[in-house]
Amino acid sequence: MLDIYTVAFFGHREIEHFRETEQTLEKLVESLLREHEYVEFLVGRNGEFDQLTASTVRAIRKRLGCKNCSLVLVLPYMTAEFRDNEASFLEYYDEVEVSSAAEGVHFKSAMQTRNREMVDRANLVIFCVDHASGGAYQTLRYTKKNQKPYINTSEKGTALGL
Repeated sequence: MLDIYTVAFFGHREIEHFRETEQTLEKLVESLLREHEYVEFLVGRNGEFDQLTASTVRAIRKRLGCKNCSLVLVLPYMTAEFRDNEASFLEYYDEVEVSSAAEGVHFKSAMQTRNREMVDRANLVIFCVDHASGGAYQTLRYTKKNQKPYINTSEKGTALGL
């Protein structure tokens, strides 16, 4: 049976230290791919960190020639952007899921409900959170409260513990 290690990513819409964050993500993703039999990377599509994460996973996977991972876009609800561009999404991501937990939830709550579902599913959660507000910060608080292993790339030395 395949041992699947699931990693979820969350960050602010804008990244203050883009290149440093990118370098940290590269090290983390490469380490995860080398250490685990199969890695499932869960990402959103709501800002710079999400886009950086997805492109980093794709680049590292290509560089290493890895087939031991999947890049999964998890949407909080079905969007017109996805419906209108489904082929492009499915070409970029290995899978696209719509959060089952967020189904029937008011659209303003759907993002946080989706985030919590991703945290609950993950073995490790990676953040880029540098201020105490917003959805990514709320998800970091939820992660800590539920004692999930996490790394915050905005904290000094975070990549060293992996």
